[in-house]
Amino acid sequence: MHAVIVWWDLSASDQTIESLRTYLREESVAAFSEVPGLRFKMWLSDTETNRWGAVLLFETVEASQQPLPSRALELIGHPTAVAHSFDVEATVEGRYETQQLARRGRAFDEAGETSTAGTPTTVAGPAPSSPPRRVV
Repeated sequence: MHAVIVWWDLSASDQTIESLRTYLREESVAAFSEVPGLRFKMWLSDTETNRWGAVLLFETVEASQQPLPSRALELIGHPTAVAHSFDVEATVEGRYETQQLARRGRAFDEAGETSTAGTPTTVAGPAPSSPPRRVV
């Protein structure tokens, strides 16, 4: 497996986090759902520092090198500030209550209340008797 992390500074762009959320809802999420070899993509934002990014998980290095259906570079108007590729050492899926992961997050939440950026979040431990782990 292979991971890619990209990050833009939007301070020199005409795009905003809100306008890019619209791009996700109307175009990008659906387009990326059809990418062969893409296991997972998560878009990220930081409103305090005006940054926008993504984490992608691919089945192979080759899958990560294919052309992707993204217009982010065109819309934002400049290359990423950060772009790194990594070999994946291990993966795991923890315990969860929400079965469907697709189409979750602020871009799909009308109230915009799903983010806990900068706030530690409690997640389920490996067993019901275990104390919760803290994730930052």
